[in-house]
Amino acid sequence: MTQASPHGSPTGPPEIAILVYPGAQAAAVQGLTDLFLVADLLARERRETAPEAGPLLRVTHLARAEEGEEPGACGARRVFDTAPEARRNPAPAVVILPPSLGEPPTAETLGGLMEHLARSHAAGSALASVCAGAFGLAETGLLDGRRATTHWIYAERFAARYPKIRVEAERLLIDDGDVITAGGLMSWTDLGLRLVERLLGSAAMRETARFLLVDPPGREQAPYSAFAPRLDHGDAAILGVQRWLRRPEAREADVAAMSARAGLETRTFLRRFRKATGLRPTEYRQRLRVEEARESLEATARPIAQIAHEVGYEDAGAFRRVFARMTGLAPGDYRKRFGRAG
Repeated sequence: MTQASPHGSPTGPPEIAILVYPGAQAAAVQGLTDLFLVADLLARERRETAPEAGPLLRVTHLARAEEGEEPGACGARRVFDTAPEARRNPAPAVVILPPSLGEPPTAETLGGLMEHLARSHAAGSALASVCAGAFGLAETGLLDGRRATTHWIYAERFAARYPKIRVEAERLLIDDGDVITAGGLMSWTDLGLRLVERLLGSAAMRETARFLLVDPPGREQAPYSAFAPRLDHGDAAILGVQRWLRRPEAREADVAAMSARAGLETRTFLRRFRKATGLRPTEYRQRLRVEEARESLEATARPIAQIAHEVGYEDAGAFRRVFARMTGLAPGDYRKRFGRAG
């Protein structure tokens, strides 16, 4: 199918290029491909488009050139194409960096695909990443000064490696127009549906979501993230306090008690605790309490006020506010979504 451009020249269907770099998650690559093919099929059926008119979307897989192999345009070679006979546009509509099951992608991992990302963006392509794919996108420098998300387990590492990027790991998807980042490993469904909405319209997006039985975009990542405190910082005094804070007798401990436990003057303790953990002591204690409350909400049917008291909150209202701020859900809503108790 050819479409008329604003200048009257014929163009092919919008191309969605997925970069198949070494270590890229095959399930995400194939899942995104299937999602776009389903969206294309449903949209053509709804529009009653004749088969000979061709597809409304084109999906390609691009890999880096092998040693001794002549690369194609911009250092990438096309290894898969759902519409090889269709007219090719000057640049893809979007280029996607899928997740990695191993180490996050680097400039070395991507090789010539880095050039493809930069040139495609300069030619008008949107760039997108899923999970650890954000590392590859960050390597281009195009995320500097922007906000981005990645899997919550990578957030601290990502922020340390790319300090010019504002990391919002509680977000599952951040759409900045020309750059889109998605957080969790399975958030490729959210990204895929967002791109279907952009390329084929909101009706096509909703129809695709219904067909695949997945939620439309709009979820957040915060309810899924677990608190994983830093314990490899090498400060023995602070590590002792961290371990002590998990004991029931330390539930009401204030900064003075923590400082005394560490054997440090308060100002020194505050400085070293923040350096070692990345958090203030009160924030750290709140996260421990919320994590304990999450486990109780998931596994028991105890009243929320009782759980609040058990984790150290006398005021159930204050507990609800802190819990909602950290997880994005009220305690009752969290239990409805994740609870296992009968």
